[in-house]
Amino acid sequence: MTEPSPIGNVWIMRHGEAAPGYPDHARRLTARGERDVARMAEWMAAQPSAGERLRLGASPFTRAQQTAAIVAERLGLEVETLEKITPDDSVESVIDWLQDKAQATSWLLVSHMPLVGDLTARLVEGDRRASLGFAPAAIASLEAEVWAAGCARLKGFTTPGDVG
Repeated sequence: MTEPSPIGNVWIMRHGEAAPGYPDHARRLTARGERDVARMAEWMAAQPSAGERLRLGASPFTRAQQTAAIVAERLGLEVETLEKITPDDSVESVIDWLQDKAQATSWLLVSHMPLVGDLTARLVEGDRRASLGFAPAAIASLEAEVWAAGCARLKGFTTPGDVG
């Protein structure tokens, strides 16, 4: 009899509310965005499944880096910049990366729409056409034995309004 695969946890977070501007990669969080992210960081700190093995990866865009820095400070983590999770990156490349990196370690990924919505839906539903709406600073909590399309379970979806 084979032992079951360990269940992995991934949290997918959209950056906080950002001000309009150009160039897109340099847009910064608004004051409200900073407050919402701080609330979500407090919520995340209270999650028992975050555990000691949590790593924090963020898009290189300014608003995602700011979001990740607020969360990292509250959780005592280092921010790892992940070039492959910008707004227009491929969901398939992120899933391939998760298959390699998220088996023994839990991750919190801070990124953007449409990637966060498309990635969450693909992992849970498996349908390439599916997407999930994400409010700024919202976090989807997923678990899976293997990170592949349609193989994850959505454990929860939390917005700043849910924890305010």
